[in-house]
Amino acid sequence: MRYSPSMGMNANIINSIATALCVTVGISGPLGAQTDRLDQLFEQLLEAEPQQVARIEGQIITEFGKSGSASMDLLRKRGEDALEAAEFDVAVEHFTALIDHAPEFAEGYHGRATAFYNLGLIGPAIDDLRQTLVLQPRHLGAMTGVAVVLEELGRPEDALDIWRQLADFSPADADIAEVIDRLTTQLAGETL
Repeated sequence: MRYSPSMGMNANIINSIATALCVTVGISGPLGAQTDRLDQLFEQLLEAEPQQVARIEGQIITEFGKSGSASMDLLRKRGEDALEAAEFDVAVEHFTALIDHAPEFAEGYHGRATAFYNLGLIGPAIDDLRQTLVLQPRHLGAMTGVAVVLEELGRPEDALDIWRQLADFSPADADIAEVIDRLTTQLAGETL
């Protein structure tokens, strides 16, 4: 998920949605059999050296992006191209069409969450991140999106919980470790 700094929604509504999302993420488990390939990649990620993390995470993203349908892959590609061109309204249209045709394909929701976020529509973005995680509980990009949104909403403790869950999947990821250190230091300073 890509992020922009401008968010303009009612804080109470957002906090309620974020709370519900934290509960959902915290109790979500795999809702179906994961592919052997994803299981292997996540196992490799647990044992990876820092220099291997980006390659393995890239392979996981590639696996998540496989819909099994050329036409669905085309819709996803068009949505991703629109995101890349900062045509977020167009991206929403493509990802919505993808969701309509393949409602069990998590990447449609994740892509649309990114577009909504960049349009400043945080509520719909959170809802699509939640649905991404319902369909694919190990979706690292959606979990990252949740953590970033929670921090932006002034909920660093909840964001830190999500970052720690990400570290459980990818313990050698230096970027995740850096964010955890930053938030831990920030929260320790707030309690003094």
